[in-house]
Amino acid sequence: MRRRAWVSLGAVILGGGGVATYAAASPSSGHGPEARAKRPVRVYDLALENAGSDKRRLPRTETKQFSLLGVSWQDADRQLDGTVQVRTRDAGTGEWTGWRDLETGVDPLEVPEADSEERGATEPLWTGPSDGVEVQVVHADGTTAAGLPKGLQVNLVDPGVVTTAETKLDPAAFVTAETPTPTPGTSTEPTGSPAPATPTAPATPTAPPSSVPQPPVVARAGWGADEAMSPEAPEYNPDVKAVFVHHSAGTNDYSCAESPALVRGIYAYHVQTNGWKDLGYNFLVDKCGTVFEGRKGGIDQPVLGAHTYGWNRESAGIAVLGDHTSTGASQAALTSVARVAAWKLGQYGADPAGTVQLTAGATQDNYFGTSYTAGTAYEFDRVSAHRDGFNSECPGNSLYAQLPSIRTLAAGPVQGLKVTSLDGTGLSGTTYYTKGKVTARWSATTPTSLIKEFRVLVDGKTAATAAPTATSQSVTLAAGAHTVAVRAVHQSGRSATTAALKVVTDTTAPTFSTAPKLSLRTGTVNTTAVPVTLAWKSADDAALRRTQLLSPTTATFGPTTTSSQRTAKSGTASTWSMRASDWAGNTRTSSPSFTPVILQESKATKSGSWSTRSSGEYLGGKSYSSASKGASLSWTFTGRSASWVVSRASGSGQAYVYVDGKKTATVDLKSSTTAYRQAIWTKSWSSSAKHTVKIVVVGTSGRPTITTDGLVHLK
Repeated sequence: MRRRAWVSLGAVILGGGGVATYAAASPSSGHGPEARAKRPVRVYDLALENAGSDKRRLPRTETKQFSLLGVSWQDADRQLDGTVQVRTRDAGTGEWTGWRDLETGVDPLEVPEADSEERGATEPLWTGPSDGVEVQVVHADGTTAAGLPKGLQVNLVDPGVVTTAETKLDPAAFVTAETPTPTPGTSTEPTGSPAPATPTAPATPTAPPSSVPQPPVVARAGWGADEAMSPEAPEYNPDVKAVFVHHSAGTNDYSCAESPALVRGIYAYHVQTNGWKDLGYNFLVDKCGTVFEGRKGGIDQPVLGAHTYGWNRESAGIAVLGDHTSTGASQAALTSVARVAAWKLGQYGADPAGTVQLTAGATQDNYFGTSYTAGTAYEFDRVSAHRDGFNSECPGNSLYAQLPSIRTLAAGPVQGLKVTSLDGTGLSGTTYYTKGKVTARWSATTPTSLIKEFRVLVDGKTAATAAPTATSQSVTLAAGAHTVAVRAVHQSGRSATTAALKVVTDTTAPTFSTAPKLSLRTGTVNTTAVPVTLAWKSADDAALRRTQLLSPTTATFGPTTTSSQRTAKSGTASTWSMRASDWAGNTRTSSPSFTPVILQESKATKSGSWSTRSSGEYLGGKSYSSASKGASLSWTFTGRSASWVVSRASGSGQAYVYVDGKKTATVDLKSSTTAYRQAIWTKSWSSSAKHTVKIVVVGTSGRPTITTDGLVHLK
């Protein structure tokens, strides 16, 4: 007889006037404040009516509250060849949903469990709190009711409330490697139902240690399993050779706070509707990545489940809560599935990325039409899907396409590893330069929960290690050339290493082979802006990066630049400070001082005839002009550079320039446009000394006049 010993029976009046029985874990009506804070699981079974030769239905019916449903029928070996659709009423808003299909390809049990009368059933659908239901079942050919199985009914599950704080899982509910597994058959939550007979303790195998860490798992007590519902002892396989991935079907529209209730609902559905002795899956994973203990017997044990018909004897089953037919599972869910698969297979030395021979426990075809014969061995991926072993759409097309990612996450190596920066260095070409301490920063796409550690390699050897959550690590390099790389070690032991970066440790500062110096240049002269050329030569023993002008203004120059045209303020001593930097960050500064001085015509020694001109365009408002051949002006000064300043026009003549008594140039002042304060001739010396500059009027035919506006020298 089908297991119902733990429930009490009642009746509910249907909308159409009919009566359906329901099963509840407690006779309490569940309407008082105490019951709302804490109420047991309830299951309602409502029979479907004959609605024609090819159809069974349940009209819109008001019910007690439920959050999960499915449709079941007599004889688990009978497949429902047709379509099952349901719609439900939201208990909060009163709104009815659209029609939703239920997945019908549910596995029968390959080994009968105790005295249960197993029923065929669809996958359950999570609806959230609902208080109304409508169902229709149509045979595939649409012509005959004989094609539909007998005893069709809709099964409504109210997962109840175990604790007032269900929205927050207590960390104490997580199983760790040291946490003992609850004794099979013990009840952790009082339900008011009769105490089951104490089962005979199963022969529990010794759990082998795994090669990878165990992920956090919410124990059955943590999600509120009523152990009185499934008093029979678990059975054990010799080992776990493969893992089959499932989805629970139904909907993705649940909150992670509802996950414990969803698991309780599936538990009740598997036991009270399917007629199984316990929840079928070994583990369940929600979209937030929380892992729940499924079938009892010890999460570290090879517990025989009821999840993949024909292959349960050599495998474990992991179900992702949700429908992944057209929507992929979340990254958090994929990560947790990979962690569970790696841990379980790691107990038996199995590579999650490998394959294995499994012996069929039943003769059947899978979803792809591959035929299996009982007792024959076939090759499977260590991480396979429900549809690989059984004719089911499970785990949905989208999650099935994600299985390669799960295998890679479980087996390693770490994916997407790259160095994002090498702080404490400067990069020139393909070589990094440092003064010694560098900080490697990296990123990887593999979740940190699947990573054992990171290592910084210097010249191919481990120089430092970092936690799996780390994204940077510092090391100090000795002088000379090195290579630096980052290695990520997966929890499986497989490693991935970035390309080696060339790094040179350089502690020697750059040099100024030619210290910064100023020289006067041609151009327009103002008292606040005398044209000058700044020149320098800087070098480094490794790699010069730049030279910067720090004062009296700022500028940055590349490593090959050695001069720059600037202006300087007349009569003011200015410090021309420059800093040379190499790619390692070493620097050297040189800060010479220079003063441009304007010498007016009145400061010159005159010879010959000169006239004074006045204009705001002239330096100091005045200038000297002469058309007398041989007339001269001489300035004597101490400095390292000099420039002669003139006015120019189309009628301007020529002049000779003598330096320290020697003729050095003939300068033509003629210009197509009129220009004032023009430094037309310049001369510089390697060091500061006393010099005399003399200009002499040539007396050019037709344009003998020259106009001089003074001499500038640099000291």
